[in-house]
Formats: sequence, C-alpha cells, structure tokens
Amino acid sequence: MKLPSYRFCFGPWNISEGQDPYGPPTRPPQSFDWKLAQLKAHGFDAMMFHDDDAVPDIDSKPGAQIRKEAHALKKRLDNEGIAAEMVAPRLWFSPMTVDGAYTSNSKKCRQYAIDRSKRCLDIARILGTDLIVLWLAREGSYLRESKNARRCMDYLVEALDAMLAHDKRARLAIEPKPNEPMDHAYIPTIGHALAIAQLTAAPKRIGCLIESAHAILAGLDPADEIDFAMSFGKLWSLHLNDQNGLKFDQDKPFGSANLRVAFNQVRALERNGYGRNGEYICFDVHPFRPTKPEHWLAHLDNSRRTFLKLVQKVRTFNDAKANALIAARNYAALDQLVIDHLLGR
Repeated sequence: MKLPSYRFCFGPWNISEGQDPYGPPTRPPQSFDWKLAQLKAHGFDAMMFHDDDAVPDIDSKPGAQIRKEAHALKKRLDNEGIAAEMVAPRLWFSPMTVDGAYTSNSKKCRQYAIDRSKRCLDIARILGTDLIVLWLAREGSYLRESKNARRCMDYLVEALDAMLAHDKRARLAIEPKPNEPMDHAYIPTIGHALAIAQLTAAPKRIGCLIESAHAILAGLDPADEIDFAMSFGKLWSLHLNDQNGLKFDQDKPFGSANLRVAFNQVRALERNGYGRNGEYICFDVHPFRPTKPEHWLAHLDNSRRTFLKLVQKVRTFNDAKANALIAARNYAALDQLVIDHLLGR
C-alpha cells in the first residue's frame, strides 16, 4: 500500500492575540492579509475559514454583496496558490444564538441559524470547497429543564436536511465537543455525530471532523476516534492539537502534552490512509499566552515539524517485533519498545 503524503492547513484564528476568558490580549492584532501571507511561507497549503473570516460582517450584508466578496477572496487565494479547506458557519457569536442555534427554543432563532448556514454553503461553493464544518457550539443546554432534548434532535435533523437540500454537492462534517461553551452538548462524540447522520435525508453526505483535544475532553483517546471514524469512511478533516487533561479547551501544539498519544494518532492516520482522498492535516493550535509577537508562528511550525517527525517514527517502528510481543502477550516489553523508539534508542 502506498504511504500517504500530507498537506497542511490552519485557520486565521490559530494566530490569536492571547485573550482568554480571564484576561485581555497580550499581542497586537494582525490583519487577515498578514495571516494569509504566512501560509506558504511556513509550508502550509490551505486555509480553514469561518463564514465571517471569508466575508466580514456577514449578517449586515445582502446576498449579492456576500457573493461578490467571496469571489474576490477566491481570486486572491488562486493568485497565492492557496486552497480553501473548509468553511464553517460561526453560529456562537450572534445575539440570535444566545440560547442555541439550530436547537434554540425560538423558531425565529433556529431559522436565523439555518439561513446563515445556507449563506455559508454559498461561500464555500464560490471558494471551491464542498466541505462544511459544523461545530455545534451552542447545541446543548445550560439547564436540563430548559430544553426538550428529544425535540432538539428533530431540530438538528431539520437543520442538516435544509443544508443538504440547499447544496446537493456539499458535505457536512460535524465536529463534536463534549462541553464548553454549553454545560452539556447534544452531540458530544463522533459516535453521536455518525448516529444522527442516519436520521437525515442524505447520510452519505454527513461525516465528521475529529479534534484531538475534544476527544481527550470526552475521556477518549484520539487515535481510537480516528480509527472508529475511518472504519466508516467518515473522517473528512481533523484538527490536531494537544490537551493537558480534562480542563478547558487548551489547543496546545500537537504533541506538546503527550507525545505518545500524538504518535498513536499518526499511526492511526497512516494505517487508514488518511490523505489519499485529498484530506488535509489541520492544526487547531494557539500560541501560548505569554508568547511574544516575534515568536507568533512557532506553535504552527512546531506542530507541523512534530507531525512529520512522528510520521517517520511510525514508518520506522519495528512492527514485526511488536507483533511478536503482542502474540506472546508480553505487554511490558511492547510498552518499552514504544518508549525506546520514541526516545530514539
């Protein structure tokens, strides 16, 4: 089997200014043009977009203006040799989504979320990607008594069907997250995402996006989630990063907290042939808050470097010896074999 080669991607939000829920920015803002220019310079091939990254202030603009600005962006991307990997509707900033987007108790707010998602689909088509990522950020409850979860499943299916009907070529990739910002999310894992897809009018056009940190926050191993999704042929994108346990979403550089967990994610990607159908390796990572402006891109460089080194570690791992140890049930020796390999011994 031919081993896959990889292409890399990040989003403009991955060059953040250091603001968090407990403190202000620590670095001055950079323009979108500056962020776009960093892609090729640092070995990346594509950019991820929210709909309002592509067309700022999208809610205040008519459809014709949205399409005009999307076409202008497409021309810029083509001139730079940059692809749009995906577009995602940002449904967690608007006052209309305070208590949910697709699952709001308000019919008016639910319709806003669907209409905004259709505009996102239009932008994606113009930018040349069929991939729409749905981070269901506000789809959950703060209080169990405040929503009817059974009814909310119907609302979610209604929204997914509306998007599938709006663009018959589009693929919808659900990005689950078990918590934050909601108390509890309705679609917290890949299993939930693939299950709800079966209730829609076109299950084959609904897949998923795995983020390492989100899997860890659910108490799961990201490598197992990768294997699970790819056994269904449903891993259409992924966000590699790292996470120091069951805390807030940290978006650490890939391999920063647990190199062995990162190694096993790369093993899962390799054995399943991720990338052979054009999928990108996307890093959803952020600079550490104390980072100085002159080191702003290091977290992206480091994540890419770590990934490529781990690819070589995976491809040079002594599988024959590992299989013999597995057959002998000598897991202590297998454990040390992995450790020695990662340590370069």
